[in-house]
This record gives sequence, C-alpha cells and structure tokens, in this order.
Amino acid sequence: MTAPDRPSVGGRPAFVGLGANLGDAAGTLRDTLVQLDRLPQTRLRAASSLYRTAPVEADGPDYVNAVAWLDTGLSASELLAGLQGLEQDAGRLRSYRNAPRTLDLDLLLYGDEVSEDPLLTLPHPRMHLRAFVLVPLAELCADLYVPGRGALRDLLHQLEPQPISRLA
Repeated sequence: MTAPDRPSVGGRPAFVGLGANLGDAAGTLRDTLVQLDRLPQTRLRAASSLYRTAPVEADGPDYVNAVAWLDTGLSASELLAGLQGLEQDAGRLRSYRNAPRTLDLDLLLYGDEVSEDPLLTLPHPRMHLRAFVLVPLAELCADLYVPGRGALRDLLHQLEPQPISRLA
C-alpha cells in the first residue's frame, strides 16, 4: 500500500507502528493511515500490508498491525503528540498495561535519532522483539538500519518465532 503522489514536506523519515484489536480493527488502521497523512507538515510515504497477530503479553482478540513510513517536518515530540491525539480520537483507553485497544500508535523510528527520554525512547525499546513490527517494517524498507540494534534483516533472523499472517 503506498500513498498517492503528493509534494514532499522535507523533514525526516519516521516509522510508526499501528495496531488495533477492538471493533473494526482493519478499518480503523486504514482510516488512521489517511489521518497520518493529514498531520501538519507530514506526508504518508508508504504503508505496509495489514497483518494479524496474537496479543503479546496480554489477553484479548488478535491484533491487526501495520507500519507507516512518514516524511515529517514535525519534531519527534510533536509527532508523538499527534499520534496520541489520533489514539484519543479513536477512543483509546489506557485502563491497564497491554489492555485491548481501539488504536495503538508507536513511534518506532525518527530518522536516526536515539533518545532515552522518559516520554519518548527512540528507537522504540521493544521493536526488535516483535514480529508485528519487524515484518511490516521489512516490507517497506528491507535494508533499514535500526540505530543501536543493527540491520533490520539481522534482527528478523534473530527474532523468536512468532505467528504472523498477512491479510488479503
């Protein structure tokens, strides 16, 4: 899935993980991709296919996941605020850790920035452990290098087996 041709906004590449397991999860992710493209100073460059995965360290229905590749002129913290606003608009509740979600958006990578800020750790601290992140990310950019972690293809080879299936 790619975005329509639109003028570049410049800025940095950013990768966002999308997930949902309540309601029309696939529809929510498709709608969210449109909303990501409407964030200020941001363009959706490409989006992965949708994937179905079992919840990790949680109960509940299976998740639908994807990754979006953005070009953005927003700072990392501004982009995070925009993502959290989209979650809130979708009715996201944070009732407990790993609760089922109407929408979950994670800023995975923001250029090659590395940050240990308590509000935003970059790269995302658990992305290298999750097939639902690495598989769609590799679909978008197989030769990607994850700062502090290494080449994406190496991370995929080191990954513990996790069931993941691409949706039609």
